[in-house]
Amino acid sequence: MSELGFWRLAAADPDACAVVEPDGSRVSRGRLLAQANAMARLLREQGLERGDRVVGVAANEAANLALVLACQQSGAYYVPINTALTTTEVAHILADAEPVVVIASVAYTEMLAAAAEEVGFPVERRFALGEAEGFRDLLTESAGCPSGPLENRTPGSYLGYTSGTTGRPKGVYRPLAEGDPDDVFAAGAQWQLGMFDITPLNEGKHLVTSPLSHTAVSGLAVTSLHFGHAVVLMERFDAELVLRLIDQERITTTHMVPTQLHRLLRLPAEVRSRYDVGSMRNLVHGAGPCPEETKREIIDWFGEVVWEYYGATEAAGTVISAPEWLQRPGSVGRPQPGAEVMILGSDGQELPTGESGRVYLRMGTRAFEYRGDPDKTRASRVGDFVTVGDLGRLDEEGYLYLLGRSSEVVVSGGINVYPAEVEAAILSHHEVEDVGVIGVPDPEWGERVVAVVQVRPDSALATDERSAQAVLQEYLADRLARYKVPRTVTVVERLPRAANGKLRKQLLVPMAQR
Repeated sequence: MSELGFWRLAAADPDACAVVEPDGSRVSRGRLLAQANAMARLLREQGLERGDRVVGVAANEAANLALVLACQQSGAYYVPINTALTTTEVAHILADAEPVVVIASVAYTEMLAAAAEEVGFPVERRFALGEAEGFRDLLTESAGCPSGPLENRTPGSYLGYTSGTTGRPKGVYRPLAEGDPDDVFAAGAQWQLGMFDITPLNEGKHLVTSPLSHTAVSGLAVTSLHFGHAVVLMERFDAELVLRLIDQERITTTHMVPTQLHRLLRLPAEVRSRYDVGSMRNLVHGAGPCPEETKREIIDWFGEVVWEYYGATEAAGTVISAPEWLQRPGSVGRPQPGAEVMILGSDGQELPTGESGRVYLRMGTRAFEYRGDPDKTRASRVGDFVTVGDLGRLDEEGYLYLLGRSSEVVVSGGINVYPAEVEAAILSHHEVEDVGVIGVPDPEWGERVVAVVQVRPDSALATDERSAQAVLQEYLADRLARYKVPRTVTVVERLPRAANGKLRKQLLVPMAQR
């Protein structure tokens, strides 16, 4: 482990490639290290001290990764803001996080400026990764700072805000680690990537398919740098471009969400056959339920290199390899190293193996709290275990199976309907690209099941909603119990997904009721 840690690796081999930008240009480890060191000094000039926050609304660019590395060796909490949030939501995070500075990629300066104005954040502490009106240019100003090794280095961390699918985003705060940043992040990389059987060095390349504005995506990218892997950035997800980059760059690892896997599988066979994906050693997916049919097809295509994880910003969860999953379809695995999982009933008592209840997770180190909200922190816990509201069961070997979120369960005529099951069935239809299932109030049934669907642009269902509803209801008739089949189907151009791929279900209600 002593040779790992980005700063150590960059000093040893400054000419090695660290980042491939979306336009194909390459950034060396030495250049990225110099930029991170200079940024760290500029941040300290703004008054940054250990434990302070730096908010970033950043695009997929190497300068974003340099900024995270600057925070990680300065004792700062880096707060990535989901670029799909509204101005009001961003303003809430600014007010809650109380950052020393806010930083945006040029593409998001307008968004950040509006939020900063809403909460009165000082103009002189607004920076952009380039030239932008009303912002100081972080790249130009930091270029005037020394770029040699930083003095008094101390580990920083992420301060992630939960996606806010059921309310305002909440900051998940943990105490900072102590020690040398290289050692701290090398050990973290060994834990995080090691659980997926990813090995350090060995000419690894990690493909970033999602926005770096999400904590998990940014975290895996920077952790790959600490592991000695190069990071290949995509500006935005494009299914065929993913395959082209895997082939051309000989990608070894990537992280995707189930929606992206589904879109890869929707590519025509002749397109898929053009590209060699044999370099892939670890395809990791998470951040939402993956339909069994989708998972099986991805394993058939890429081989047994597919890994799945379940967890939350608040706590580590479970992990499962492809061979394990093929033996236990539908499972999200057993506890990650150092984690524990238990199932509790409505009375707060642990349930026997096989019985369904609320999922609670525990990670032995650095317990979290919701920043500035002790009531929410207490409400989510039972002892040292925490829940985010998911429902599931454990089998006799400790493998976890999820049912869905308790807040999303539709109770129709007194019967529970789990949206994830209905969504998986709808998603198996060849003309459906994405779907969200929710419950809406019904005077007779209490709630009725409805679906909001995104279909292929060339599908006839895209222009005939009545036909879409009839076709899908008929399709589901022999796949789901009658009470689970959506009463209505609304077709939309695109579903409202956050940067991490999670569906923002509260935004589906007006779509379904239009």
